[in-house]
Amino acid sequence: MPHIEITHDLPGISGLFAQRPDTAVVLSQLAETLLRGPSPLSRGERELIAAYVSHLNHTDFCAGSHSAFAAAQLDGGTELVASVLADVDRAPVSPLTHALLRVAARVQERAAPVDDEVIAKARAEGATDDHIHDTVLIAAAFAMYNRYVNGLATGVPSDPSYYDAAAQRVVEQGYGDGR
Repeated sequence: MPHIEITHDLPGISGLFAQRPDTAVVLSQLAETLLRGPSPLSRGERELIAAYVSHLNHTDFCAGSHSAFAAAQLDGGTELVASVLADVDRAPVSPLTHALLRVAARVQERAAPVDDEVIAKARAEGATDDHIHDTVLIAAAFAMYNRYVNGLATGVPSDPSYYDAAAQRVVEQGYGDGR
């Protein structure tokens, strides 16, 4: 049960956005910029980073949502995303993606500079300043989104097909303005 009254029957951050459209506009625009704006990372790769960080933070709604969004935009789909969440070390992703997921995990686990060796491994796999910047910012933003959703104890959809419908909407229309 959520810690605040949610007057809409929507799960996760969706219910919070419906409750507080003033914050929804800003947070939706941030997601749109980070996950769909210009980047050397594909939209699917950025969604995978969001899903992975959300999974590490035990945020079921965000992990489910962004897993579906990533799966809809990556070759390998649901199986690829599930393999990353189950065991990132054995997942069939590129060495660059693997290295960037390691960067994201470091950002998720502590508010401190990412270890030089983790950055060096990413650079050795071809990461540019923009790859590293975008990865760190997505991971940091999802630490905030996850804490927002978990901190208020929002619900998760009872029907898993919710995520598939949301994925279709996000892939086609983006994050909009939260309204």
